[in-house]
Amino acid sequence: MTLLEIPNREARRLFLDHHALSLSPAERHGNDETLALIRQLGFVQLDSINTVERAHHMILFSRAPGYRREQLSALHHDHAALFEHWTHDASLIPIEFYPHWRHRFRAAKARIAASPRWQDRIGEDGEKLLRKVRRRLRREGPLMARDFEDKGAGGWWGWGPSKTALETLWRTGEVAIARREGFEKVYDLAERVIPDELRKARPSETASTDWACRSALDRLGIATPQEIAGFWQLVSIANAKAWTAKALKRGEIVEVSIEGTDGGRQLAFAPADIEARLAQATEAPRGIRFLSPFDPAIRDRKRALRLFGFDYRIEVFVPEKKRQYGYYVLPMMEGDRFIGRADMKAHRAEDRIEMKGLWLEPGVKLTGSREKQIRSAFAALARFTGTATIEADAALRRARDA
Repeated sequence: MTLLEIPNREARRLFLDHHALSLSPAERHGNDETLALIRQLGFVQLDSINTVERAHHMILFSRAPGYRREQLSALHHDHAALFEHWTHDASLIPIEFYPHWRHRFRAAKARIAASPRWQDRIGEDGEKLLRKVRRRLRREGPLMARDFEDKGAGGWWGWGPSKTALETLWRTGEVAIARREGFEKVYDLAERVIPDELRKARPSETASTDWACRSALDRLGIATPQEIAGFWQLVSIANAKAWTAKALKRGEIVEVSIEGTDGGRQLAFAPADIEARLAQATEAPRGIRFLSPFDPAIRDRKRALRLFGFDYRIEVFVPEKKRQYGYYVLPMMEGDRFIGRADMKAHRAEDRIEMKGLWLEPGVKLTGSREKQIRSAFAALARFTGTATIEADAALRRARDA
């Protein structure tokens, strides 16, 4: 079979379409549409940083301008819609995928049992404490870490023994997150949160590996075994490689060659209907939008560089003096390409949002039309964050003079 060669522009179009960044803005966007969007993405990452807007809200807003925060909260609290657990990070995941997490629960149990650091945090009477926490949850219902006497114990992540016990039970599947209050987890017994038919389901490891690889490739459109394994982080790279070899032999997937922005090519895999997907993929809207630093489209930095020529890293964890751009820098998209980045901060106590800096990619000029679109996108973001005053003039002036 002739190897399908996919030009860079088509690869970008497919990638953005599969990442829900080609959606046309809908007049109405309710809970059902938000759930459908999360199912298309696979999950939405949770993050506590609120410098501009928390990642989970920003990820959804950048794709659906009609999205509102209360929609995700309602879905999180609706145990027939989403559950909270780990992918590459804490995430909200469609509830129907829950059975495949049982293998992660088992792996977490073994990992925690073998971790001296974890055992040190839970204390010498760890088993006794776990029994106590179980009893309190059963007797009292949903609880937060601050409902226990050793709250704010300091040390590792600020966790005391009871918080460690709650996290142990959650990560190993005995407990689930019933909801969040503010950004604080509310824990409850899994039997009271997860529907019985899903909690009691027992897919084999082979079935879960097949599901994880197949569903990852379906959402990515084109991917290497490393990217397939990294999507859910439920399978190893070795298992993803074995799966692609078998799926290729069965004719379920095909090997393709993807052109990068530098003209180089990379071999990857795609579903067997890749040509139909390429034909059906819609163009990304021409306007400008800001993405979260945690957006799934740029989570794989090497892929973003290869596919879009966009070299991005988040500098939240970089010491201030060593930052190239700023603390919370949002990538800026125009159509199907990244054209720059902006350092932003919402000063909620002062009811204002500030664009502290704006940097355009090489070859991108700040034309009058582009500046107008940037201001429009920034104003839309300000409305979403609930800040009335917009400060962007200084950053735009510096970008014009650069």
